[in-house]
Amino acid sequence: MTSFLIPAVLLLILVLVLLLRPLFFPAKESATSRRQMNAAIYREELDKLEADRLAGRVDSANYDQTHAEMRQRLFQDTDEADDLAVLGSPKKTIIGICLFVALLSAGIYYYLGEANRISDKSAEQSMTQESVEKMVAEFAAKMEKDPDNLKGWAMLARSYRILGRNTDAANAYARAGSFVDGDPQLLADYADVLASNANGSFAGKPQELINKALILDPNNLLALWLSGTAAFNAQNYRAAVQTWEKLAKQLPPDTDEARAIAASIAEARSKGGLPSAVTSAMSTQGISGQVGISSDLQSKVQAGDTLMVIARKPGERMPVAVLRTAVTAFPMNFVLNDASAMSPNALISQLPEVSVEVRISKTGMAMPESGDLISTPKTIKVGTNNIRLMINQVRP
Repeated sequence: MTSFLIPAVLLLILVLVLLLRPLFFPAKESATSRRQMNAAIYREELDKLEADRLAGRVDSANYDQTHAEMRQRLFQDTDEADDLAVLGSPKKTIIGICLFVALLSAGIYYYLGEANRISDKSAEQSMTQESVEKMVAEFAAKMEKDPDNLKGWAMLARSYRILGRNTDAANAYARAGSFVDGDPQLLADYADVLASNANGSFAGKPQELINKALILDPNNLLALWLSGTAAFNAQNYRAAVQTWEKLAKQLPPDTDEARAIAASIAEARSKGGLPSAVTSAMSTQGISGQVGISSDLQSKVQAGDTLMVIARKPGERMPVAVLRTAVTAFPMNFVLNDASAMSPNALISQLPEVSVEVRISKTGMAMPESGDLISTPKTIKVGTNNIRLMINQVRP
């Protein structure tokens, strides 16, 4: 705002200076007064009257009468009170013009500026959920009138998917037909929608769509994730590890996505009894113990919840080892060693001590969420056994 007003004020001053320059710098000769102007006019009229008399156009009687009348008016119109400059006071004129221009400029700016701000504010307002759904509904009505527009049906399916309307999305993908069959990303999206509608089951058409997508693009990220998830759900942990490791190679390191897939790979290895990728460099040294839960939180645990025991280098956020398992009866035993390492370059056996905490997640997500049940972090020397960790808090 200030960066605009300062140049605007300077520009206004420049315009006023140019406009009022004759008043700031008046001519050196005195201004002609009204008395002088009247006298000059009457002298000119008297000269014309004299010329008419000499030319015989006016007789002596008329000449004397007219001459007397003109002299009388001359004395009346050249009163000394009128002996003032015609231009009057330049100071008052300058002040008046400045005030008028300044007020006019400010009024125009605030009127138009306010209108522009209102217009900009209205244009910047984000679209509401209701307006988005209305647009999608109008698009769907348009597609009903153009059923052969396969690309349009695919676009409508994606719109439904974003809105969480998976049943409508599945129907739209089906109507997109051959347009979906040639696009690996659309095939993976379609498979994801069908699996969601089937409560996470990939049996049948979802698996077929995933296989088609991977044939077209073996490195499609969503298709790899879904393929690994399908294998994991079918307890084919080796296939899940192989697929997810291929996906992990394409993810940027030290991102939430990379950490999440690494945790999933570690869980698949643990459940399948598979050796870690760093077995040759592993040590059995780690930490072990039991996890308990306070009695007032016991009722909050439900079947299907995921328990995670997480070890970090003190002061760092990135875990060095993670154990993920379904919640069973408490107390639960746990072991953290290099087999549950998140990275071959950061092994728990190489650290003198680690910060350990426990978390029970309702969704199984790697990122902490509000409502998770957690323990107080403890710093423990690596090699310690029979550790007791207590879940006694709810994450806000």
